[in-house]
Amino acid sequence: MALANTRALVLQSFPYSESSKVLRLFTLEHGLRSVMAKGALRPKSRYGGVLEPFTEGVATFYLKEGRDLHTLSGFDLLRSRQALGRSLAAFAGASLVAELVLHADTEEANPEIYESLAAAFDAMAAAGDADEALRAALTGAWTLISLLGFEPGTDHCVVCERPLVPAEPVRFDTSAGGVACVRCRPAGRIIPAASRAELHAMVRGRTPEEPLASPGLHRALLRVFLETHVQQDRPFRALPLFLDQMGATVPSESEAEGDGDGEAMDGAR
Repeated sequence: MALANTRALVLQSFPYSESSKVLRLFTLEHGLRSVMAKGALRPKSRYGGVLEPFTEGVATFYLKEGRDLHTLSGFDLLRSRQALGRSLAAFAGASLVAELVLHADTEEANPEIYESLAAAFDAMAAAGDADEALRAALTGAWTLISLLGFEPGTDHCVVCERPLVPAEPVRFDTSAGGVACVRCRPAGRIIPAASRAELHAMVRGRTPEEPLASPGLHRALLRVFLETHVQQDRPFRALPLFLDQMGATVPSESEAEGDGDGEAMDGAR
């Protein structure tokens, strides 16, 4: 049994008995691990109130390969990110990106995923308003989707493989997992060049600086992509709340017209 000492992000926390907690940690050096924090729920616990979702610290735990649950012996707080609990938009986004990593369920170390997840949490916590938080959350989600091996094609037609020019409108081919030129995908809603540029940037970890050209379209793209390529038989529990928050960012009925999830993806399956 080895003593592990590594940076860790708390992705999930739930009670175990009357006095302890079980945490799902994504660690820098050991991937996703479950640990028991004995006595964490006691009033005078040495952990205080730091073992909450989205916090980051240096976790020390006894690691025995082949076991599903390890014993936490220490957690030195680095970032609490309490701001994520004060904004429903930020909380919804943080919950979704955390669930994406939980869904992958890998014990292999992946520093790039770790740093991308931590950066997404930080960006949402620092957001000045709900719209900025949701853009940061979308960027975090698409970045993680790509790092987990599901990157959507955004710079070439997924059918004929022709490179797309920046100003070219496209449609989304859900089954193929990316954008298609209008010649290869003649039916379905057009994705304007501005929205494709936003998606292209977010897939590569760059948050759009300005409000999204069509929040409803991005809402539909994320939902249908997760349902088709990522969730398998385990729906994302955090997704409905996040989509509700995204729907609240559509500023007017005229913009929202035609932005419904089903219509936006008509003919894309």
